[in-house]
Amino acid sequence: MQFNNFDAAAFLRDYWQKRPLLIRNPWQSWCNPLSPDELAGLACEDHVESRLITQSSDDWNAEHGPLPETRFGELGKSPWTLLVQAVDQHVADVAALIEPFRFIPNWRIDDVMVSYASDGGGVGPHFDHYDVFLVQGLGQRRWQIGGMCDDQTPLRSHEDLLLLAKFETVEEWVLNPGDMLYIPPGIAHNGVAVGEQCMTYSIGFRSPSRKELIGSWCDDLMPQLTDDDRYCDPDLAVQQNPGEISALAIDRLHAMLTEKLSDRTEFARWFGEFNSTPRYPETDWRPEEPIEIDHLRSLLTADHPLLRNPASRFSYIQESESKLLLFVDGECFPCTDKVIGVAELLCAHDQFVIDPEWCTSDDVVGLLADLYNRGSLAFDWG
Repeated sequence: MQFNNFDAAAFLRDYWQKRPLLIRNPWQSWCNPLSPDELAGLACEDHVESRLITQSSDDWNAEHGPLPETRFGELGKSPWTLLVQAVDQHVADVAALIEPFRFIPNWRIDDVMVSYASDGGGVGPHFDHYDVFLVQGLGQRRWQIGGMCDDQTPLRSHEDLLLLAKFETVEEWVLNPGDMLYIPPGIAHNGVAVGEQCMTYSIGFRSPSRKELIGSWCDDLMPQLTDDDRYCDPDLAVQQNPGEISALAIDRLHAMLTEKLSDRTEFARWFGEFNSTPRYPETDWRPEEPIEIDHLRSLLTADHPLLRNPASRFSYIQESESKLLLFVDGECFPCTDKVIGVAELLCAHDQFVIDPEWCTSDDVVGLLADLYNRGSLAFDWG
């Protein structure tokens, strides 16, 4: 799917992380990529993250999947909502929804969550810490937009749902199939299904917090540190007051911390691995039989297209004109020479054909074989 008339540069300038925007059916031709029954089937799978939100009066209940098939026949007439995470990893047509949003860097993209709601169903007034595009797939949903929230905003007491204690509507729209609503981080919003057969696709974007970055970066550094790397003061002089922690001591202690934390090169490599770690790393996507180098080379020279696994995360950092770091699913692959062009191709496109000239390089074919055997790449036999 592609946008018909959408100015990405103007959107980033005027709306991205600034204010909500309603976009009426911007697609060349909107076609709902998933049926309600297919979504329900995914919610019954062990390896798929899902939740069922049911409402009774002002009470909300959340059930975590996998859900038994019989559960949907027991729901009755009370409003309910089914939420399924990372549907793009399991349904190619849903993964295709991400393509028009590639004007935002790949490393920021999280997943496509899909929801189905009965009449009046929703997840309640809330806010998110990330950017999201809400695309109406089937039916109608009324979206109410509130004010800016943060971690100090009062929430209702609920074990599973982060519901706002108070919500005041500032703007309100009813979305029809193909309509899209962008909501920046921190903006309160509430979506309620209008009628039956309401499906919404949420394209979410990751935004790491300072807390997350510092904690994870330090966790990675800890194994590199030794107990004998300690504070020292061979030039210690007598102080007037032994109870004072001197400015010189604070400077040295602070330097012990910041010297390691401020290594930009090490941080860049760590962040590439950290950010490319799959959302569900426990899922094994490896092929049943590893591919041999010679067999792979023959397939590549025959122009068989390769596909990126939708569950895999690809990105790169350009260290210099002659060196690039490719990151795939939490692993770093240093690239030079012809491999640089291949790495850039892998990160730019979901599907591609390798230039026959590149197939003469053992380094290129070796990288592709490694990624294939990890389950990050596959051939398109369609």
